[in-house]
Amino acid sequence: MTISKYALVITTIGLLTAPLTLAADTILHPLVISKQELASDIKQHPSVTIETHDDGSKGLDVFSMLSSDSKFVVGKYQSEATREVINEPYGVDEYMHFLEGGVTLTSSDGTVTEIKAGDSVSIPKEWTGIWDTQGYTKIYVIYSPDEAFE
Repeated sequence: MTISKYALVITTIGLLTAPLTLAADTILHPLVISKQELASDIKQHPSVTIETHDDGSKGLDVFSMLSSDSKFVVGKYQSEATREVINEPYGVDEYMHFLEGGVTLTSSDGTVTEIKAGDSVSIPKEWTGIWDTQGYTKIYVIYSPDEAFE
């Protein structure tokens, strides 16, 4: 896998773990996702969670940061080959940067967008269409004002 010459730096105020009540004098720091972490095997991460898609394929997810209100999340996600038809709005605003593999996004009007390793894409929460992949690893940033993440 090729990693860009710089580490992905997310300069955001937030927590590195589940939300906590913070004292007024608590100092928070920017989150840095290092080249080493980007290149690491997600399966080996101690807090990886496994998701099963509707078609039975698996996805691996690791939160790097969850905001104090649990509505903003940064993480790394890896998916096996899958095809998902998204008939209801996507539900969250998501920015993704693909480290490996890629995805074909076919919007409900038939417009096809090809995303490959090294590309970034943003999907608005209102998007509908088809998500088709042979597998990928991505870094994601999601904002969901309507629903908190766990």
